[in-house]
Amino acid sequence: MSEPLLEVSRLKKYYPITAGLFRKTVGHVKAVDDVSFDIMKGETLGIVGESGCGKSTLGRTVMRVLDPTEGKIMFDNEEITQYEGSRLRSIRKNFQMVFQDPYASLNTKMRVGDIIAEPLTVNKMMSRQAAQDMARQLLERVGLRMEDAARYPHEFSGGQRQRVGIARSLALSPKLIVADEAVSALDVSIQAQILNLLWELQQEFGLAYLFISHNLAVVRHISKRVGVMYLGQMVELADKSQLFSNPLHPYTKALLSSAPSIERGAVREKIILQGELPSPSNPPLGCPFHSRCPKAMDRCRSERPALAELYEGHSVACHLY
Repeated sequence: MSEPLLEVSRLKKYYPITAGLFRKTVGHVKAVDDVSFDIMKGETLGIVGESGCGKSTLGRTVMRVLDPTEGKIMFDNEEITQYEGSRLRSIRKNFQMVFQDPYASLNTKMRVGDIIAEPLTVNKMMSRQAAQDMARQLLERVGLRMEDAARYPHEFSGGQRQRVGIARSLALSPKLIVADEAVSALDVSIQAQILNLLWELQQEFGLAYLFISHNLAVVRHISKRVGVMYLGQMVELADKSQLFSNPLHPYTKALLSSAPSIERGAVREKIILQGELPSPSNPPLGCPFHSRCPKAMDRCRSERPALAELYEGHSVACHLY
């Protein structure tokens, strides 16, 4: 069995809410609240959920772009939770990020060859000329031309810019790539090309992905396992075939029922959730979903369910089980 590359245990990311003249902390926004999961070497774990559920904050905290409030992050059998400065920089080259906006994530004043070569020169891994040669090779590997190294980001289409972002993420030969809504800003046909490229690169370089998206079809296409988040918490985690064929959590069922199906003759019951998504600054007591759940019990209103394995490889946080 493959070894875990990333192990996240009881991760929390809270933002303080301050008020008054002396900016006293009066509460917290619980963006990520006690989340645990792992990613095997060469595996893709998809994370789905509504906007505001904490998916992107989770990805950035795992990357140590954001400092965790509590919890533990193990990367390749090394705890990186408290790493800072040069120690963090030395380990960070092993995990990279592909961002949602392929234009805002690129420096518009730099040629794309320099953008891709910059990580290599900053980390003093190559001379400037060698880094430029590597940048041209990476551009070609992601489906662009070597000559494109001399162009600026605004001269490319959205899909091409995302290929540049992917090439930059590959420059330091990472083991893990966090893809945060990496195809959501692209046309559907371009989405398919980028997803296929990510799959090819995974097979070639043995990459692991933490793939964050609100698009269920995209997550189903690229992921091996899928985690469902709601209000900063992981409510279900399973192999994608199990999750899509046998969802257990009421929120997962509602989420899947909202996705359109192109299968002939497919009839899917629409589950309409009542009420509004609670605020992460004032989450409900007990189960975070109980205020919108059609099967909520008294226990759900007072006791928070733990994420527990119900079947082999299929975990759920719900008192129904």
